[in-house]
Amino acid sequence: QVRLVESGGGLVQPGGSLKLSCTASGSIVSINRMGWYRQAPGNHREFIAAAITGESIMYTDAVKGRFTISRDNGKNTVYLQMNSLKPEDTAVYYCHAFLRPTHSSMNNNYWGQGTQVTVSS
Repeated sequence: QVRLVESGGGLVQPGGSLKLSCTASGSIVSINRMGWYRQAPGNHREFIAAAITGESIMYTDAVKGRFTISRDNGKNTVYLQMNSLKPEDTAVYYCHAFLRPTHSSMNNNYWGQGTQVTVSS
């Protein structure tokens, strides 16, 4: 069993900031990639940012310069610092991880349940 739990969402005014957290727990040997996605009503889930062990951090163009992804590997946690938030950032934000599980029969990628981010005056 592997669990990804997001936190930190909420309501913020345009121009404000939020910091999301996602912690993975369970039968994990190592995590190769942790990332963030978001999905607004009526839209497909879109990639936001990812941090890959031994590789570069990636951001979608829509958030470059405003969002920062970081990882605390010792805590199996990924963060998303969101600054200069805009109404169009409103969405459910999902954490995702590619990982090495303790048992080969287990899946190697998992999603969190999502956390709501609402940017509104």
